[in-house]
Order: sequence, then C-alpha cells, then structure tokens
Amino acid sequence: QVQLVESGGGLVQPGGSLRLSCAASGFTLSSYAMSWYRQAPGKQRELVASIASGGYTNYADFVKGRFTISRDNAKNSVYLQMNSLLPEDTAVYYCKVRYWARDYWGQGTQVTVSL
Repeated sequence: QVQLVESGGGLVQPGGSLRLSCAASGFTLSSYAMSWYRQAPGKQRELVASIASGGYTNYADFVKGRFTISRDNAKNSVYLQMNSLLPEDTAVYYCKVRYWARDYWGQGTQVTVSL
C-alpha cells in the first residue's frame, strides 16, 4: 500500500536550515508529482512546494528563494531543503502524493523556528 514517512524536522533558530525527507513506498515515485504542505496551529494546511515527475518545480511565494524541493527516484524519496527559516515557518510539514485519484499523506514532521 502507499506509504509516506517524513523525517528531519526539529527545533532551529531563525536564519537556520533544515532538510526534510519523505520516504515513499507502495508506488513508483518517478511516475508521480510530489508535494510538501504545512499546517500551523489554528491555520489551514497550505501548499509549500511541488515537483512534477519530470522535475518541474513550483513554490509558494512565501518560500521562494529560501526552500528547494528535490527528488531522488532511485531512493524513492523527496526532500525539502529549508534555508533562512523564519518563526512563521513553524508548522507540521507533510508530503503528499496523488495516486489513482486519491491523496495520500504522511504523518508529518514538526518544524519549530524559535530562539
């Protein structure tokens, strides 16, 4: 079955960096677009970045120039490199795949940006 497992979150100071990983199983990653979303307390889940099967990337305006999404099809993994982190980046980060017309989500990884 389709499974997504995020890792790499943690506590970081403003201006710091983190690299999130999403390990996928149950489907061939190379054939599908993958996305990272985030949800802060009391807010709706929002799209952060996406990467198409061909490698085309798309970013929310609030992370452009700071975050980079990438994929390693050989490792069936997707990554989110987050630089110049801000307190407002604090959220639970999720990866998602749309597989056979259904959205699958991981359990999320907490990112906290604070002094």
